[in-house]
Amino acid sequence: MTIHFLKLRKAIIGTTMALAAVMTASCVSTGPSSPKQLEMTNPTVTYQYRNDDELIQANQRAVTFCEPHQSLPQAQSFSNDSDDRRIVVFECVPSLQAAQTQGNDSSLRYNYRTDQQLLDASRDTQVYCSNSGKPEMASNIVTNSDGSKTVTFHCSPR
Repeated sequence: MTIHFLKLRKAIIGTTMALAAVMTASCVSTGPSSPKQLEMTNPTVTYQYRNDDELIQANQRAVTFCEPHQSLPQAQSFSNDSDDRRIVVFECVPSLQAAQTQGNDSSLRYNYRTDQQLLDASRDTQVYCSNSGKPEMASNIVTNSDGSKTVTFHCSPR
């Protein structure tokens, strides 16, 4: 009787272990067991500005804000608040292309009519200056007789 009990006990333990192994294997999922991330919103930053010079400064601050995300700012919207102050919202987006510039190494000149065009020129110049090892950027803006404006950027080392 003792021999049968020992055999039965071994059989029960073996069966239990086999069942536990099967149940554990069936619990392992082939896909993620937690919710899957489908979309991620890029970081954004919003600035208030009064004029073109402040818009360029806001863009430069947005460049600094986006650097930890290995991206560059792109203006997503322009608006006015209730006190008619100008507002720009930047989204940090991955940098996909090198800047296309006009001018020579010491000065980069762009004509523009809209805030978006000014920001695009500023962003492109920031990339150009950084890639040239001269990350500091200064600007000068003049209004042309046809109503357009010209911004001239200068790169310099820190």
